[in-house]
Amino acid sequence: MNKAIIGRKLGMTQLFAENGKVIPVTVIEAGPCPVVQVKTLERDGYSAVKLGFGATDEKSLNKPEAGLFKKTGIAPQKVLKEFRMEDSNLEVGAVVNCDVFAAGDKIDVSGVSKGHGFTGVIKRWNNHRLKETHGVGPVHREVGSMGANSSPSRVFKGKKMPGQYGHENVTVLNLEVVRVDKERNAILVKGAVPGPVKGIVTLRNSVKA
Repeated sequence: MNKAIIGRKLGMTQLFAENGKVIPVTVIEAGPCPVVQVKTLERDGYSAVKLGFGATDEKSLNKPEAGLFKKTGIAPQKVLKEFRMEDSNLEVGAVVNCDVFAAGDKIDVSGVSKGHGFTGVIKRWNNHRLKETHGVGPVHREVGSMGANSSPSRVFKGKKMPGQYGHENVTVLNLEVVRVDKERNAILVKGAVPGPVKGIVTLRNSVKA
């Protein structure tokens, strides 16, 4: 069965296993997520479930979203995400909680990575500095040689150059759920997940486990 939920990254901490080993974990506030819409193969051409997360005011919604919540009678939600679920038994109005996952489950976590703005090649691509000797410079953190001027007389596509770094969709595969705290709507995931603190992330069962 396909499982998914929307959450908010709260930060990182650590747990201790029974053998005393330290386990770094990311704490995610997951759910509750009401089912706002269910798409079927017959009506929409594919099967999917749209979940909501985070209560908000109706005035912050656009007209299509406001109409959807008014039609279903569900309280307005700040975040809406759609998940492909072919064998899901969820219906509109149902609520997905963090206990949909259990300790030991393998999941994929998606989010928008931290934005670093316009950065150079050293920070963006881990390039080396240029030699700080006579004849080199005056800039020692630049790209360096772009290629010979006789042949190929151009810069190849894919050349690692300065530019926008971060703030893009990232998915980390096969992370392990260490603990689920239903009372606090929290899921503790082993390792790091994309995005800044308070960033929105989506969790679903791993596709490559």
